Amino acid sequence: MNGKKHWWVFLLFGSFLLYLINTKPVNQYIEIVKQTASVNSKQVKEDPLLTEIIGKEQEEFIPPINAKMDRVWKVIPGYNGRKLDVGYTYYLTLQNGVYTPMYKEILPTIQLKDLPPGPIYRGNLKKPMVALMFNVSWGEEWIPDILQILHKKKIKATFFLDGSWVKKNEELARLIADQGHEIGNHGYSHPLMSKITLSRIRQEILKTNEVIQQTTGKKPLLFAPPAGDFNQKVVDVAYQQGMKTILWTVDTIDWKKPDSSVIVHRVLNKIDNGNLVLMHPTEPTSKGLEQMVDGIIAKGLMIGTVSEVLSSNRIN
Repeated sequence: MNGKKHWWVFLLFGSFLLYLINTKPVNQYIEIVKQTASVNSKQVKEDPLLTEIIGKEQEEFIPPINAKMDRVWKVIPGYNGRKLDVGYTYYLTLQNGVYTPMYKEILPTIQLKDLPPGPIYRGNLKKPMVALMFNVSWGEEWIPDILQILHKKKIKATFFLDGSWVKKNEELARLIADQGHEIGNHGYSHPLMSKITLSRIRQEILKTNEVIQQTTGKKPLLFAPPAGDFNQKVVDVAYQQGMKTILWTVDTIDWKKPDSSVIVHRVLNKIDNGNLVLMHPTEPTSKGLEQMVDGIIAKGLMIGTVSEVLSSNRIN
């Protein structure tokens, strides 16, 4: 009886494999593999196209950049390198009739996870992406307008939420999460984290994580200390919870509520690769946000979440 069962299993499995082999995506993949294998065996001198592509391999090589501890900026993420995939490029160029480069990313030897816990103020200086981050413990009346602008511009931001604020504004917190924005932890009661006990530091972070998860279903992996106040104990406690401690590169100082043009100028005058831009839900931020986003994009920078900026993944 057991033998018969095994026979039927093998028959079904074999039939499934036969079906897969005859599907278009699998056939295309097999052709790519065959073409790549043939590239490796060809005599380069007999194929001008292959010679040209191999010549571009070194020319288009970009080495990876290791994550590091910087004297000024502290923890700085790495950035993937890239190399030309000769076989795949050759195959696609033959298929398309024009040079169609395909690349493989090369991971840094030292990545963010390999560094000791420390504060993060920015992404890698070579990554043309920036993040907009909002620290939220008040200003809920301006959040709908901010979300509407981000939606219009198809931008995802990172919102660091105060735990007690989430308790009082559950529907708004869910709206932020439901629109696909990244949710971070901003403590529970907005204390100066370096001035409180170790057990209180832990309580502030854990209690906020708990209320955010219960309300939005999201588990925060980033912690922004209130008022940017921290010490190594704070960083270590966050790290023990699997969280990175996030500060900022560019401060809008919007909590002083200047004219919106002042905020836009502050950002666009300083913005550069890997920057993290700190904001709060204020009226001038709401009024200047669209102009700020347009200006950042005009400078050739992409806008993503904090996690996307800190990732070593290439964007070009």
